[in-house]
Amino acid sequence: MTRPAEFWDSVYDSGVAPWVIGEPQPAVVELERAGWIRGRVLDPGTGAGEHTILLTRLGYDVRGVDLAPSAVEWARRNAAEQGVPQARFDVADALHLSEAPTLADDGAPEFDTILDSALFHIFGTDPDARAEYVRSLHAVCRPGGLLHVLALSDSEPGFGPRISDSVIRESFTEGWELEDLHPARYRGRVTDSVAEAAAHLEQHNGRVDVAAWLARVRRV
Repeated sequence: MTRPAEFWDSVYDSGVAPWVIGEPQPAVVELERAGWIRGRVLDPGTGAGEHTILLTRLGYDVRGVDLAPSAVEWARRNAAEQGVPQARFDVADALHLSEAPTLADDGAPEFDTILDSALFHIFGTDPDARAEYVRSLHAVCRPGGLLHVLALSDSEPGFGPRISDSVIRESFTEGWELEDLHPARYRGRVTDSVAEAAAHLEQHNGRVDVAAWLARVRRV
């Protein structure tokens, strides 16, 4: 079952979100350096906005969206504090992206690159919601555009909604071409909400790097 906006608001308002680490994910930084971020960019599930802030600073046309108003407020404050007030954030439901009026500057929203950092795995145990999310992504990704998915992996002990690589492979079939899928790392913050699950993990300044998948999928 997917969580309502009120649940995510409470996570941000209480400050216990383990994915808010005060910096972009290293895997995303490397993606950009390798040239895999192109054109108009969508950052669904933007959270604290670190990736939208990074890409805006680098000159990309990027939009960060989140279901939780508290996340969007956090991201806007974060951008201002980092000296990137022009970074754009809006409230939008990732399951219905094509219906979000804030994304359609001129006509239907279309993006050349979609960057999903730790959103896809939220739908991992809900096949119906996962399929709806994949359809939503397809509707706003230009033909030939790229989707990058960084998702927590169940290949090692960790915390959060971890998934197998088969979930990714099975989800992106019709209308998509899976070009690459390989193990990666995801950096998290050890907060009260995950302290017990993270107790056995190696920590550095309250941060942990856990197993993840990084997929590159092309919209056909």
